[in-house]
Amino acid sequence: MDLCVLNDWTRATDVMDAIDGLPLPQRYWAILTIAIAVAMAVLDSAIANIALPTISRDLGASPAASIWVVNAYQLTLTISLLPFSSLGDIFGYRRVYWSGLVLFTLASLACAMSHSLMSLTAARVLQGFGAAGITSVNTALVRFIYPRQLLGRGMGINALVVATASAAGPTIAAGILSVASWQWLFMVNVPLGALALGLSINSLPRTEHPRQQFDFGSALLSAGAFGLLVTAIAGLGHGESALLITTEFATAALLGTTLVRRQSMLSAPMLPIDLFRRPVFSLSAATSVCSFAAQGLAFVALPFYFQDVLNRSQVETGLLITPWPLAVAAIAPFAGRLADRYPAGILGGLGLAILSGGLLLVALLPAHPAAGDIIWRMALCGFGFGLFQSPNNRAIMSSVPRTRSGNASGVISSARLLGQTTGAALVALVFGLTAARGGVGPGTLIAVVLAACFAAAAAVASGLRLVDFGDGDPAVGRAGERGVPGD
Repeated sequence: MDLCVLNDWTRATDVMDAIDGLPLPQRYWAILTIAIAVAMAVLDSAIANIALPTISRDLGASPAASIWVVNAYQLTLTISLLPFSSLGDIFGYRRVYWSGLVLFTLASLACAMSHSLMSLTAARVLQGFGAAGITSVNTALVRFIYPRQLLGRGMGINALVVATASAAGPTIAAGILSVASWQWLFMVNVPLGALALGLSINSLPRTEHPRQQFDFGSALLSAGAFGLLVTAIAGLGHGESALLITTEFATAALLGTTLVRRQSMLSAPMLPIDLFRRPVFSLSAATSVCSFAAQGLAFVALPFYFQDVLNRSQVETGLLITPWPLAVAAIAPFAGRLADRYPAGILGGLGLAILSGGLLLVALLPAHPAAGDIIWRMALCGFGFGLFQSPNNRAIMSSVPRTRSGNASGVISSARLLGQTTGAALVALVFGLTAARGGVGPGTLIAVVLAACFAAAAAVASGLRLVDFGDGDPAVGRAGERGVPGD
């Protein structure tokens, strides 16, 4: 790093350190802007699933081909998160967020106006890039919206939006489809996107950033490695050929190894391997992957359990799952406030232990449970999940320098997507292995127990953050864990 670049980096760090939250009421408008856009991006990961049969019939496409409406969005979002987070560190989080929001809104309009599967899929690709621009830097922006001592509150609101939107996606989609055509699943994003754009102009914080070049080679390697990894995990669950899956995993590993070697020579890598050397950061990321895998397993398996095993209707199934996101909504802001005072290792470990216990209680339901027996167990799971998420995200963000907030934000979103993808693939794998042994009934219970195991593993990873690793890094030790920013 030459002297000019070093001076730019030092100046940017000094300016960003001086930014300690936005004044009121600008702070409220800024977090509202973030909430609207993030909710749209997360919802669009789930709502298209519900409309696939209708879209397939309306566009004259086969069910297998119509799956690309979902896959195109998910893959594009996954492979572009880290490159967009790097762009945020280079050009500013506000610019990347605003560009993503503009692209997402225009792509939503293109989705609604599509008259063929090819045009809809192309629009979904653009929509995925827009969603990556939003979600890759949203938590980085929250770090500059809220003062250091109130960062947990901001993370609590952000976690509330992400968790609720993710869980409520199918219900919202079903509600829209009951009164309108599938095009309105995308059209509703247009006025909401315009509203968020209007609010963002004067509300989002501006941050100084060091001058550095975007690493296109690393972006391509990252996209290939993560894209093939996610495709291989999904293929494993859907019973694709062993040769194809092995090839995808091997190629992903080769590209990932090349990426790590390339990144190890950079001072500000796109894949933040230098940050993963910090125990708090790496353990928090592992906690996030395992916990979202647990949630993914539960959210995919439980509808089958309620409908096929307990003989509940679709409406009843939706109502029985609702206590989970409602409990998350209730506890997430409160957990964020607690995160400003207590270590994430304690809060996260406690919440994930509660989630694991709640999932085991769901698996131990009697053959003919009353609705109340199911509801309180689902609420317990949601309470545990909500107690972990805000402190965990705060721990990730506060353990890195403020000039690397984009990297940390990208890791948070990538960990969530990787965990959800792994959980869904494991459900499909379990169903495939148990289908010949009595239908989906045994498979659903195994999947729920597996979810409890993932939650327990996440609780252990969370608790390890309380260990003093003695590496002398003030951003890694107890100060960073207790919420003192590692700046």
